Amino acid sequence: MFLHLVADYGKNDLAFSEVITHLKMNHPHVDVFPISVPPFSTIATGFVISQIALQNVEGMGIYANTAPRKDERQARLRNAGESFLYARLKNGVPIMAVNSGYSLSFIKKEIASLYHVKISNEGSQFRSRDNFPEAVISIMKGESTHIGAPVELDSIPEPPEKCVAWIDGYGNIKTTIRLSSINYKPGDPIKVTLNTTTHQATFAPGTFEVREGELAFAPGSSGGDDRFMELFLRGSNAYKAFNKARVGQELVHELYVNGKNE
Repeated sequence: MFLHLVADYGKNDLAFSEVITHLKMNHPHVDVFPISVPPFSTIATGFVISQIALQNVEGMGIYANTAPRKDERQARLRNAGESFLYARLKNGVPIMAVNSGYSLSFIKKEIASLYHVKISNEGSQFRSRDNFPEAVISIMKGESTHIGAPVELDSIPEPPEKCVAWIDGYGNIKTTIRLSSINYKPGDPIKVTLNTTTHQATFAPGTFEVREGELAFAPGSSGGDDRFMELFLRGSNAYKAFNKARVGQELVHELYVNGKNE
């Protein structure tokens, strides 16, 4: 049994160790692989979940906790937060995740069944450590004790269509724009505006199909059969070129011909 733990605690945060400890208290042989996403970013959480869930490896599950508690604006009694859900995908991958923002949006079309998890959603600021591990391990073991009422898929929002989803360690900017929505031809000059910064890019079938120092607008390595578009500055860093763009920011792209937009 192994879990990908997707959370916005911060890289090397003590919180990861505490949650992993509580998971192992419920199952000492579970292996846990932590993945940090930006604070409160349900877009990044949803993107990471979908990318991991593309493959079903025997014994694998995903446990996600990004809980900005923005579903209600008033004071929260007993640290109550968004509900905890269990989704099983069509390929068999189990996902236990806080139902916040876009956390389940990117895999919405792949969900075969969706349920509430019968566990307290209040009583602790740190629910992912104090409340949820017991239910996560129980579900991973195939038990039904913590599986509650069904949840309508329509309650999960669609993913955003034109924003930054992830920035990798090389500074490549992965977006939520699908290749199927693009009508450019290879080699077309593209005007891209992001984070109050505008650059000319080249639409390319692959990220490396531009010269050194050029910016590519190309399908990247994420998204499965309908890949997500990526901004890739060959030999440099697209993140820095766009003034340290952030996950969740919207971007605009358009054909750029002879200095004029078409």
